[in-house]
Amino acid sequence: MSAPARSTRPPRPRSRPGRRRRRWGLRIALFVACLVLAVSAIGHLLVRELESGIHRVDAFGGLDNRPRSAGGGVNFLVVGTDGRDRITPQEKVLYRLGGAPCHCTDTIILVHLSADRRRASVVSLPRDSYAMIPAYTDRTGKPHSAHPQRLNAAYAEGGPSLTVRTVEHATGVHIDHYLEVDFTSFMKTVDVVGGVKVCTARRLKDDHTGLDLPSGSHVLNGGQALQYVRSRHTDGTSDLGRIQRQQRFLASVLHQTTAGGILLNPVRFNAVATTLLGSVRADSGFGAEDLMALGRAMNGLTPASSEFASVPVILPGKPLKGVGSTLHWDRPRADLLFDAIRQDRPLTRHHARPKATVVDVAPQQVRVHVLNGTGTAGLARRADRALHATGFATTGSPADAATKDLARTVITYDPVWNRSVRTLAAALPGAQLKPVPGQGGVMQVTVGADYKDVHPVRTEDPRRDRPGIAAVTGDEVACA
Repeated sequence: MSAPARSTRPPRPRSRPGRRRRRWGLRIALFVACLVLAVSAIGHLLVRELESGIHRVDAFGGLDNRPRSAGGGVNFLVVGTDGRDRITPQEKVLYRLGGAPCHCTDTIILVHLSADRRRASVVSLPRDSYAMIPAYTDRTGKPHSAHPQRLNAAYAEGGPSLTVRTVEHATGVHIDHYLEVDFTSFMKTVDVVGGVKVCTARRLKDDHTGLDLPSGSHVLNGGQALQYVRSRHTDGTSDLGRIQRQQRFLASVLHQTTAGGILLNPVRFNAVATTLLGSVRADSGFGAEDLMALGRAMNGLTPASSEFASVPVILPGKPLKGVGSTLHWDRPRADLLFDAIRQDRPLTRHHARPKATVVDVAPQQVRVHVLNGTGTAGLARRADRALHATGFATTGSPADAATKDLARTVITYDPVWNRSVRTLAAALPGAQLKPVPGQGGVMQVTVGADYKDVHPVRTEDPRRDRPGIAAVTGDEVACA
């Protein structure tokens, strides 16, 4: 059983020489958000005009032995490159964007739109994933045999087409369209939207990007949003934690765009789409008619009908000679994920979930002993079962307290566990907190006459303890 989280902050990860390349998930988040929204709201002529600003790339030329489409739907491979040639010197200083680009894909996302266009599944592929680059011939005519590399290196070696081949080879998923996004206009896009709301259960501070957000809800402007989705030194989760933040950001974009009236306001939508699509490169087969058809089909998309997952990996990473640390996929679980995409099946189980309070420490890490402070027989056992069902590590041995006339529930705890007690207090709103130095790692709940039930709580990423495919819907992770 895991010990409760202490109040000490986790050690700051050491930065590695040569690894100061910056991540730009913001442009992916915003593009995917607008991609799956109602393009039809702005009219056919405007779509034609917007299409003319999209740069074209050959992403599918010369591809062979490709996986076939099995269950319907449309699959987009959306990548973000680390190019920074249009970033001004002032922006580089302000947002700490120094360092040389690696000419690779720093963010790789597979977006599946279901055949009925009622569901969007967004799967993040960690950029440091171990991958086998298929054999290819480069632009000079030199042949290269298949070889292991990090997934994001495929773009540096062979551009969009080799990236598509590598992802298809690794996932077995047929890619229908390729979209590549740069970052120059994305801070402006966030500002045009009116800022994006994000929530955090604890302070996020990253000296590398300059991010410093206290716990709570925040509306981020373009520069702040850029820092938020780039940060990977806020805790020990590195790139995987960054992926989760990007997905929460995308869910918030979807919520804000669908609920904020942007789609129904042609002037605002035109401003957003023009700013956004000005930095897009797409395959030649993705044209205005595709945009229109997609917009009409996806008109009803909401955070609840969008789902987010990341390819499960095995930690810690494994070194690859001449490359560095790589993340190997948990193949059985990854196969479940990609098979669902191929068969056009939902990644999540769609059932009613109670609204939960987001907490910093998972309830599974909080040990609790329950006492009955009332004359109501069985109340402690009922509370013990409810806490256990919510995820808390209860002792399973409730007992009677010395008092029988307690009006208000009391939580006693050792102050060294003051992060963990916040999770328990969120599950028992209104309970009195009583610090007891030296009590140890087990917290004690003495239920009073005010006890009714346990309020559900969850961490910022609720997929952590789910069996099978670890995915969440947008409404689970977006700010309310």
